[in-house]
Formats: sequence, structure tokens, C-alpha cells
Amino acid sequence: MRIPIMAGNWKMNCDNPAAIELAQGIVAGSASLSGCEVIICPPFTALSAVNEVIKDTPIALGGQNFFWEPEGAFTGEIAADMLLACGCEYVIIGHSERRGRFGATDEDFTKELRAVFGDNDATVNRKLKAAVDAGLKPIVCCGELLSEREQGMTDAIVSDQVRAMLDGCSKDQLTGVTIAYEPVWAIGTGEVCDADEANRVCGLIRAVAAEVAGREIAEAMRILYGGSVKPDNVEGLMAQPEIDGGLVGGASLKADSFCTLIEVAGRG
Repeated sequence: MRIPIMAGNWKMNCDNPAAIELAQGIVAGSASLSGCEVIICPPFTALSAVNEVIKDTPIALGGQNFFWEPEGAFTGEIAADMLLACGCEYVIIGHSERRGRFGATDEDFTKELRAVFGDNDATVNRKLKAAVDAGLKPIVCCGELLSEREQGMTDAIVSDQVRAMLDGCSKDQLTGVTIAYEPVWAIGTGEVCDADEANRVCGLIRAVAAEVAGREIAEAMRILYGGSVKPDNVEGLMAQPEIDGGLVGGASLKADSFCTLIEVAGRG
């Protein structure tokens, strides 16, 4: 049985006092809840402060990104060992906002963000391998643009992204990897993928993972849905057999809403 995950991606929000307050609220609100693994991913600047709040709780800490080299002249980047030193167990890799696949309208900042942040299938694959080798657990993202869905390309785009992220990985490296399906058109827009369709795509991801790594690893792999997950839609999503939790943006910035998601996911 796969234990569900509810992971909060705080993105570029919360200075240290706000991050501490939010973490304290999540700790208090989830203390009596069980059946769900909880991960929170603050900005880099707040990792150590948040770790002090959650270090004696079941809540795990995650980074939002990292660079695959262990050290060097890489201004503005952060290494896996630096995340580990802050208490991180997890790291998000290949979020659409890092890949330059951004926004409800396909051209919103796409070229600019791709040039600035630069993640693509090749770098996502390299980061996954580096994260696993360093001892971090990756949450690797994939998802299609609105135009790609409208053209009937969802399955091809998602399958290609999954094959690319897992390319060349050993079965040992893929044990413990989590994949998040995040349709780009649903991220931060208030739109949510229909639960049945989200389940279908998560099932496709599992089938592709099975092709690459074998059925046993794929069946154990947790596949999350992300994209405007909120208290009013989480029950339908979490009732789906292929969806093993959520990668949550805006709703993770309020302790009460995030704890509602944790409660629902933990019911099984």
C-alpha cells in the first residue's frame, strides 16, 4: 500500500518570521492527523528556521530546486549537501516554473523564464540522478501546456517527459522517486484537472515508469497531482486510485487549508 504524500511548495513566499509562523501552524494543525506523509518546501532562506520548528515532528523538509554539481563557481545555485545540511529529505525537480513552461496562457513569460531558469528534460534527468546519489528524495514534475492539451498531445508530452526524467537511472536510483503530474494550465490559475482525467494521466505515468523500471518499482512509486489543489476539490482527487497525494502551491500557504488537505489524504 502506498502511503499518500501532501507536499507544500511555498514558492517565493514567506520571510523567516512568516515561515516560522506558518510551520508552527501546520505542526499544530496536523498533530492529531495520521495516514499521510507531510512535506513542506520553504524558500532556501527559511529552510534552517523551518527545520527548527519541525525537527521533532513527522513533517519532512524539502528544497524547491538545486544544482547537480556538489560545489563550484555557480553563483546563485545551491548544492544537494547544502539542502541536507539544512535538514532536507526531499527536493522538487523540474517544476514548470523552472522549465519555462509557465502560466495559463502558453506564451506568458515562456521564453524569458526558459532563458533565466533553464530547466529542460536533460537537466531534470541530471538533477534526479544527482539528488538520489546525494541522499535526497526527488519529487519530479511533468505536465502539458494548455495548447498541447487542446491539440490532443497530453499523453505524448507527459510520456516523453517521464521517459526523459528516468532515462539511464538504475532501479536502485528510482526506488523512492516521486513523480508529480502538474498540468501547466492548472498551476496557480484556479483551474483544476477533472479528477477522472487526472487519475488517467497519473495511471499513464505509472505505466511509462513500469516500462523503464519494471512493474514492481512503478507500483510502489507515489504519483502526485498538482494544480490548484484546494480543500473544496481534494476529496475527489484523493479518491482516485492512481493519485497518491498532492503537490500544493497556494493552499499550502495557509495552515488551516493545508491541514484540511492532509486530513483528507490521510483517510485513505
